Amino acid sequence: MEYSQATQRTIAYIEEQLLEEISFDCLPSNAGYSKYHLSRIFKQETGLTIGEYIRIRRLAMAASYLLYSNASIITIAVTLQFQSQEAFTRAFKEVYALPPGKYRKLMQSLNMMEEEQFMESSEQVKGWMLSGANPELYQFHTDDQVFHSGKRSGVLYSTTANANNGQFATMMQGFLAAGYKGKRLKMSCYLKTEEAAKCGAWMRIDNSMGDTIQFDNMDQRAITGTSDWNHYSIVLDVPEESDSIYFGVLLIGSGKVWADGFRLEEVDDKVPSTNMLTQTSLPKHPANLDFQME
Repeated sequence: MEYSQATQRTIAYIEEQLLEEISFDCLPSNAGYSKYHLSRIFKQETGLTIGEYIRIRRLAMAASYLLYSNASIITIAVTLQFQSQEAFTRAFKEVYALPPGKYRKLMQSLNMMEEEQFMESSEQVKGWMLSGANPELYQFHTDDQVFHSGKRSGVLYSTTANANNGQFATMMQGFLAAGYKGKRLKMSCYLKTEEAAKCGAWMRIDNSMGDTIQFDNMDQRAITGTSDWNHYSIVLDVPEESDSIYFGVLLIGSGKVWADGFRLEEVDDKVPSTNMLTQTSLPKHPANLDFQME
């Protein structure tokens, strides 16, 4: 249950061209659809028009430039294809509630105040925890230099290049299932990777005995290598016997993954479940009981 190929190709193209002038005429040919059809699909799946998506991503990059470069506001505006400093300032203020100059001054001041605490701790991230089979081989914290939108993302990475496919960790959280019983739940997020051996989003639903009754970790559609921001989702039913729901991002072996924009929402049965525990391939009869068949 990822975005359609058309939307994913459009997002990938936009990410590559954020610092360039993006021609809307190139987008349909890149995605394989007409301009009207692509616009309709993109809006339906992301909740944003293509223009709104480009604007939000450019403003997110602008926020990073304001914090981590000495570039002037006019230079940032021109670099990110805004027509003028005034147009950039208006757009930035709509999203971040501050004009660019005040945002830079305030956030740099806050960063300086928090820098010592950040360096001395593993930065416990509110609501999240680091878990897995080998959490000692991984680090998890927030990253305010790389993010999809807003001001920061969560990043999980191996601290050794020798982490193998039998070792893994996850950034995760859990909550009670009471409010979702009898419903179909969709968890979605944006992920970006760097030399990841294997990773993906995941979600599971447990009953009161601790047994897992619904599960998907994108094993058959895992992300590998280096990839830019893209959208991924998991859809599971929440049976009446459900007790708890857990979700997060899994990293197997070495590499790095950033996560941003998590969203949980109820969907109807027209949205297919991605549950990996559904047994649909059992044969009708037992076979080769005497081991004579090759």
